[in-house]
Amino acid sequence: MKKQTQAESFVLTSSDGKFHLISKLGRVEKSVEAHCGAVLAGRWNYEGTALVTVGEDGQIKIWSKSGMLRSTLAQQGTPVYSVAWGPDSEKVLYTAGKQLIIKPLQPNAKVLQWKAHDGIILKVDWNSVNDLILSAGEDCKYKVWDSYGRPLYNSQPHEHPITSVAWAPDGELFAVGSFHTLRLCDKTGWSYALEKPNTGSIFNIAWSIDGTQIAGACGNGHVVFAHVVEQRWEWKNFQITLTKRRTMQVRNVLNDAVDLLEFRDRVIKASLNYAHLVVSTSLQCYVFSTKNWNTPLIFDLKEGTVSLILQAERHFLLVNGSGIYLYSYEGRFISSPKFPGMRTDILSAQTVSLSNDTMAIKDKADEKIIFLFEASTGKPLGDGKLLSHKNEILEIALDQKGLTNDRKIAFIDKNRDLYITSVKRFGKEEQIIKLGTMVHTLAWSDTCNILCGLQDTRLTVWYYPNTVYVDRDILPKTLYERDASEFSKNPHIVSFVGNQVTIRRADGSLVHISISPYPAILHEYVSSSKWEDAVRLCRFVKEQTMWACLAAMAVANRDMTTAEIAYAAIGEIDKVQYIKSIKDLPSKESKMAHMLMFSGNMQEAEIVLLQAGLVYQAIQININLYNWERALELAVKYKTHVDTVLAYRQKFLETFGKQETNKRYLQYAEGLQIDWEKIKAKIEMEITKERERSSSQASKNIDLKH
Repeated sequence: MKKQTQAESFVLTSSDGKFHLISKLGRVEKSVEAHCGAVLAGRWNYEGTALVTVGEDGQIKIWSKSGMLRSTLAQQGTPVYSVAWGPDSEKVLYTAGKQLIIKPLQPNAKVLQWKAHDGIILKVDWNSVNDLILSAGEDCKYKVWDSYGRPLYNSQPHEHPITSVAWAPDGELFAVGSFHTLRLCDKTGWSYALEKPNTGSIFNIAWSIDGTQIAGACGNGHVVFAHVVEQRWEWKNFQITLTKRRTMQVRNVLNDAVDLLEFRDRVIKASLNYAHLVVSTSLQCYVFSTKNWNTPLIFDLKEGTVSLILQAERHFLLVNGSGIYLYSYEGRFISSPKFPGMRTDILSAQTVSLSNDTMAIKDKADEKIIFLFEASTGKPLGDGKLLSHKNEILEIALDQKGLTNDRKIAFIDKNRDLYITSVKRFGKEEQIIKLGTMVHTLAWSDTCNILCGLQDTRLTVWYYPNTVYVDRDILPKTLYERDASEFSKNPHIVSFVGNQVTIRRADGSLVHISISPYPAILHEYVSSSKWEDAVRLCRFVKEQTMWACLAAMAVANRDMTTAEIAYAAIGEIDKVQYIKSIKDLPSKESKMAHMLMFSGNMQEAEIVLLQAGLVYQAIQININLYNWERALELAVKYKTHVDTVLAYRQKFLETFGKQETNKRYLQYAEGLQIDWEKIKAKIEMEITKERERSSSQASKNIDLKH
C-alpha cells in the first residue's frame, strides 16, 4: 500500500489480478482488472498523480489516479516482485529475476539494466532526497546503489532471504526486514540496530511521514510498530541523546553534569551547533542555549513535519512540506524564500546551505543551478542572477565568516570536482574556479573560512581558499594534506568545529582529527588588520603554509609591505621584485591597478586607470601584456598615443623577424614615421603629469586633515 501525498485514498493490490482504490474511510471507490495472476506491488508517484502496478504476468503498467490505464511500460517473462518511482517521477525501477531495470517513461529513452543479486530480487526502494536505490534478495543480502547502478554498499549474507527494505523519507536511514529480523541502517549501509521480533518474515515496511516510526507487515498476520530512538548529537563538550520518544539527555563531558529535557510531543528532528540546540516536535519548535538548558524558547509550528534543520551563527532554517522558514534564535520569524518549482520534500543538508547573510539552495529541476537568497529578506541575492555551472551539482556549502561582499560558496559537481565562487553576482560574471579533483565530501570551519574535504586517499585542508583569487600559483603551498586511507572506503565529514574535523567511516565509527590552530589565529589577525601580529605569528610557527597564506591575505587586502615580507619568506623572489616596483609607482591608482594585475584581474586594472584619467598607463599595461588589439583600440578611442602603440608593435615584430599582418595596424601605420625621441618625451611627460597629480592629491589630503 502506498499513500498519496494528500493521503485521501490508498491502493490495495490483490492476488486475483485486481487493484482497489480505497478512500481513507475504508470505502472501495473502484476495482480494476490489472494483471493476469497476482498484482505483486502498486505504488503512487510522489505527486500522487500516477500509479504503477507490477504482477506475476511480468507486466509493468502505469495508471492515472482514477484507475485508467495510461501505458504498459514493459513486459517480460518473469514475475516482477517490486517496483519504485524515480525521484522526479520520470523513471521506474523494477525487478527482473536477479536483475534491476530502470526504465524512463519517455518512449525510446535509454534503459539501464544490471545484475544486482545472486538470487531473485524481492524488494526495491528509491529515495527522492539522496537519489539512492535499495535492493533485497533471496541471496540473503541487501545492497545500496546510486542511480547509475554503481554499488555503494553490499551487506554480509543473513540467515534468511531479505524480504523488505524501505527508505526513511529524509533519506538518512533505511529499514531492513527478514525472518524474525528488523534492522535499522544508515544511508551508507552500516547498521545502527538489530531487533529480533517474533514476527515471521516482515514482508513490507512503511515509514511514518516524519521518519520517526515504522510499521511492518509480518508473516504471522500481525503488524509490528517500531520507533527510532537513541539518536545522538555532539558539539564541543556537549553530547545529547534522544533516550525516549519525548526525552533527551544532555551530558557536559567537562564536568559530567547531566540535564534531562522533556517535551510535550515526540521529537522529530534536532540540530546542535553554534551554542544552540534546536528541536522540532510534531507541533512545536524548541530553542535551547547551551548556557541554560532550563528555559527554552518555544513557538508553535504552523503546518507539516520538519524534515530538515540547518543552523548558522545568527539564525536557523526549518524545512517542512510547505516551505523553507528562517528564524532567529529568539524565535522571531525572519524570512521564507521561494523559487519556481520548489519541492521542499527533497531538500537535504547537501543541497541547502546557510550562512549569516545568505541562503543557497540547489535546484532539483535543473541540477546545474544554485538559487541564492538574502537571509534577512528571503529575496534573490544581488541582481537576482542564478549561479549556473556546466555540470550537475551534488553538494553545496557556504563559508561562515567574514563580510557579506566576500561570501563564497564551495560545491562538488558530478565529476567530483570541487569549485569555489563568489555569491555576490552584480552584472559581471563571477569566476567559478576549480580547487580540487576527486572530492567526495566537504565542510567549512564554523570559526573561520577554512575548508576541508576528503579527496581520493587524502584529507585536504584549504587554509585560505581565497588564494585562487589573488595568486593561484601559491595555492598548493597553502594546503595541508594527510593520508586518509585509515578512514576506509566512502568516509564522510560530519562536522568541522574550531580546529577539529569529525569524520564518519564506512563502518559507522567516528574519527576526530585536529588540524593546526595557527591558521585560524592568522585569519583572526588579518580580519582585524593586525598585520604586525600576523608576521610575528608566522615567524614563530616557521611553516611555509602560514607564510603562503599570509602572502595571499596581504595581497587580497592590498597590504604590500606584509606581502613583500611573506613572499620573501617562501622564496618567491620574482614576486618580491614586482611588489617593490609597484610600491615605487607615483599614484595610488597605478598601484591599485598593478595590484589587480598581480591577482590576474586585467579588466579591473584597466577600469581603475581609465576612471582616474590615466589613459596612457591603461594603454601601457596592455602593451606590456602583448594585448595589441586592445592597446590600439584604447589609443584610437581616446585619440592619444596611437604612434606609441605602433612603435612598440613595430619593435616587437622586428625582434621576432615578422611582418605586420594585422589590418588595423597596417591601416594606422600608413604614412606614419615613428620618432622614438618624440615618443620617449611624451611618455616622460605622462609620468611627470601623474606624479604632479598624486602630489597635489596628497597635499589636498593634508589640507583636509588640518
